[in-house]
Amino acid sequence: YADIIELGTILIYRHGTTAVSRFKEAFPDKTILADTKIVDRGKEVAELFADAGADWITVMAGTSAHVIHATTTAAHNENVKVMLDLIDSASIGQSALEAKNLGADALLFHQPYSETESLLFLDKWDMIKGNSSLPIFVSAKINRDNVDKIVALKPDVIIVGISITDSEDSAAEA
Repeated sequence: YADIIELGTILIYRHGTTAVSRFKEAFPDKTILADTKIVDRGKEVAELFADAGADWITVMAGTSAHVIHATTTAAHNENVKVMLDLIDSASIGQSALEAKNLGADALLFHQPYSETESLLFLDKWDMIKGNSSLPIFVSAKINRDNVDKIVALKPDVIIVGISITDSEDSAAEA
């Protein structure tokens, strides 16, 4: 039911590249996104996760431009795409504006997982959409009660996770 399988940070921290390899083996026709949240040593991390079978990795917008560029260059050399995670950006609009020049293939727009269910962070949507032609992925604890608000923004991709995985009938919820 999913186009892309995202392996979240907890799974990555606990099982590393093994998790990516196992998911790629189990779902060879699915796109695997490893939410690596790279802040340093991007070249090495990109190569590790490419070898494991990741199709996408994430790098944090709040890290240096050098790290972002090194990550995207190494990833592209391995045929892996890079998503710039805007969660720690000092200036979301500026990060969105610079992302393409740094080599990013898409933007990830969301709030910290531990924050409330509120969608208040979406008030920054125009700063992102207006400053980038890159695809924008939105993740926001999306469920049946708030999905219409997300769809109304017309993001390129909507990431739905816990409302499916915690459901008693994941297939029906998807």
